[in-house]
Amino acid sequence: MSEREPAPQASEESPGPRSMTFGEHAVAFVKELLMVVVGAIIVASLVRYFVGQMFIIPSQSMENTLLIGDRVAVEKLSSVKRGQVVVFQDPGGWLNDESEGSERGPVGRALEFVGVLPDTSANHLIKRVVGLPGDEVVCCDAKGRITVNEQPLDETSYLYTDSTGQQSAPSDIKFDVVVPDGRIFVLGDNRGESRDSRCHLNDPGTLKGENAFVSEDLVVGRAIAVAWPLADAARLPIPTTYDSVPPGKTPAPSTPEIHAGADANC
Repeated sequence: MSEREPAPQASEESPGPRSMTFGEHAVAFVKELLMVVVGAIIVASLVRYFVGQMFIIPSQSMENTLLIGDRVAVEKLSSVKRGQVVVFQDPGGWLNDESEGSERGPVGRALEFVGVLPDTSANHLIKRVVGLPGDEVVCCDAKGRITVNEQPLDETSYLYTDSTGQQSAPSDIKFDVVVPDGRIFVLGDNRGESRDSRCHLNDPGTLKGENAFVSEDLVVGRAIAVAWPLADAARLPIPTTYDSVPPGKTPAPSTPEIHAGADANC
């Protein structure tokens, strides 16, 4: 009787991984690229809404501190202080007086919305904070200086200076106001070309001049530096003259206190 032949044994070596086709490589690449792009957009959006963003200066109201077309970096983490340059949403009708930013097309607006492109400032303004809630802001003392809580401001470091070296006056409009609770009083550095808080002291409304004081809720953030063009890149520090301003009234009044003539309308 013949012996049976042993059954063939299965190979112990497993087959190697299957090579991906060109189409599968392409699909995998596109998926990874989309994940990176979506992740970048999410990060940019979060930074834009909670940390800071870029704005393009649309008008000459802040010259020579900021020029038309400058890109400024705005941070959103610090509280509002006197002397800061801040970006804020239109309190109501201010942009009818200022040069507005140019609108982008649909793609540009989408990239602007997520923070990839700087904001064109079409719905925002940028000014310097002069008065906080409770502050009495007056123009002007015997030497023509604006005072805050009876402390004169030395504004020579930032007020507009023309090509001949002539510096603009702190204000041609006379006023005496107390800033109400939750609001700020703002002025442009180029006072002759700025439609700011002074210009709205006689706006019609439920309260005289209510539209002149910007709600703190409308403040987007503080402009901390000029980022572009590189030749003009510089920090935007708070001028030292504001260090000596004493505190205002506590508590701040619920409604504004305004003494201003008919010329307070720019």
